[in-house]
Amino acid sequence: MPVQSFAEWSGPARHLRPPRRLLVRRFVVLGGAALISGVAGFQMYEVLSFRGLTALELVVLAIYVLLVPWIALAFTNALAGLWVSITARRTTPTFDAEASTTLRTLTALLVPTHNESAARIRANLIAITDSLAETAQLGRFHVVVLSDSNQPDIMIAEAAMVQGLRDRLDPVTQAYYRHRDDNVDLKAGNIGDWIRTHGAPYDHFVILDADSLMDGATLVRLAATMERDPDLGVLQTAPTVIGGETLFARLQQFGAGACGPLITRGLAWWNGEDGNYWGHNAMIRTSAFAGAAGLPHLRGRRPFGGQVMSHDFVEGALVRRAGWAVRLAPELPGSYEESPPSLVDLATRDRRWCQGNLRHLALLRARGFRPISRLHFLTGIFAYVASPVWLAFLVVGVLASLQARYLPMRQGSAGFELLALPAQDAGRARLLFIVTMALLVAPKLIALFVLLAQQESRRGCGGTAAVCVSVGVDTIVSALIAPIMMLVQTQAVVSVLSGRDAGWKAQRRDGVIPPSEIVRRHLWHTGVGVVLGVTAWLVSPWLFVWMIPIVAGLVLAIPISALTARPAGRRLGLFRTPEETTAPPIVAARDRAEELSATLPRPTSGGTSDQYSDQERGAWWEPTGPVPTSEPRP
Repeated sequence: MPVQSFAEWSGPARHLRPPRRLLVRRFVVLGGAALISGVAGFQMYEVLSFRGLTALELVVLAIYVLLVPWIALAFTNALAGLWVSITARRTTPTFDAEASTTLRTLTALLVPTHNESAARIRANLIAITDSLAETAQLGRFHVVVLSDSNQPDIMIAEAAMVQGLRDRLDPVTQAYYRHRDDNVDLKAGNIGDWIRTHGAPYDHFVILDADSLMDGATLVRLAATMERDPDLGVLQTAPTVIGGETLFARLQQFGAGACGPLITRGLAWWNGEDGNYWGHNAMIRTSAFAGAAGLPHLRGRRPFGGQVMSHDFVEGALVRRAGWAVRLAPELPGSYEESPPSLVDLATRDRRWCQGNLRHLALLRARGFRPISRLHFLTGIFAYVASPVWLAFLVVGVLASLQARYLPMRQGSAGFELLALPAQDAGRARLLFIVTMALLVAPKLIALFVLLAQQESRRGCGGTAAVCVSVGVDTIVSALIAPIMMLVQTQAVVSVLSGRDAGWKAQRRDGVIPPSEIVRRHLWHTGVGVVLGVTAWLVSPWLFVWMIPIVAGLVLAIPISALTARPAGRRLGLFRTPEETTAPPIVAARDRAEELSATLPRPTSGGTSDQYSDQERGAWWEPTGPVPTSEPRP
């Protein structure tokens, strides 16, 4: 697994040119977004230059021109997803292989873990292996748990979990457990170490996070597709969000279920062979990944230097750079994941993702990457940069209003003088505001239309009335949460730029958040909301009315975060998903397996690993079965 270079690239040994129809699709989506952005930017210029541009108005124009292309791209991608949904066209491989297909290849199910719940992983792996057994292809898949945990109790539970899994598996199926003393390069280093030491016997591997769940038939069809297409390097599924218990998680689950398929269908339609890799629930060709995805360290000091974070985007781009296809498979069911249970947990995860995505700034000029791969980097970067840009847009707009309200017009002033009274074309401004808001909400409305048009999905979500009410409530709550996330992500960007490192902490996937933590995390959001509301009122009651959604979301940040972190009842039938109404067999099997978690051994000792003898350490750290070698398989 050679370390790759971002500064040098001699060209791929393989050449996969995009077909002409794919170039036409990209022209429609990207060209359409560019056209909308150009028209909107010109209209904003006309609004602001009604009587000449002031300095503040020039800043407003620059920020708007920076923001609108991403709004336009989301809209044109949603239109692409609508087109695919209506015409039933599929740009991903035709998954004509049945679950009973006899596989010739061997696949490793990798579970890299860092201080996660062994009981949760155990339940998922039992469900996955039982589902594979139903396909009669279980022997073609090995389970490999790669632990980077540093808490002794968790390591004991992990080893016991894998040993128990081995005891119940078919004799031809292997399960392995490997623990690293030195967590070099975190998750990417964990996977890379396995590839270099034990990856050679495996044709493919699938990375499963602690909350990942994949149906056995789905895994067999993915492997069969890889067998049929020797140019395919990564085949990424579109996981369905399940398991939401809190109101926040259920909102995320419903929103992803309603809008996610539309978005991924659109992406697959125009990305083609230049798709993205999301780090889990994907089938990966081992030789392609080993030959192309060895990650170097970035130059400089943290947080921008050091190991590559958000490495999945980069690994997908490197595999594509080497000439392998990277595709999305949005129409393939049987792939699941979970969402953070609260706004606080989402903010914690976002801080780490923000640092990783901002590091991709150093890769935009790397040699050899495909243009669409660079666009993936830009999209990931702007997902976080957008928040401080929106905040700047808001602040500058309020300053311009204050200037207009309290500073008298200076006769003869013109040009870019800061204290000149702003004057805009009010009618054109209202129309532009309406069009911009329409572009923002259009993807959700299009997704609602598609959902209502699909009878089975509509019934799975509780029927037409339940879907419409759920979308309405989700829109209101999302509007209140949006300004909170704007400040959360702005804080994250500032923190990264100031040199603070996010570290590496296990995600909190369930459990109650202490009220003190909620207050501590959101108190300053409330303060900003109060200041913003008072300022808007001083300018004009009408401006205050327009800003109520933003001000209300910030002022109520603490109760909103606390209420949405609580378990949500399902009596009203809101925020349902088809997977919740009728649980897929593998989800039901996972739920049953979780009931057995009490049978896992509970270590009674505590402390650090240094307090245990070598014999005790070996009991949990040695593999629970024979380690595969690089010898050819029979």
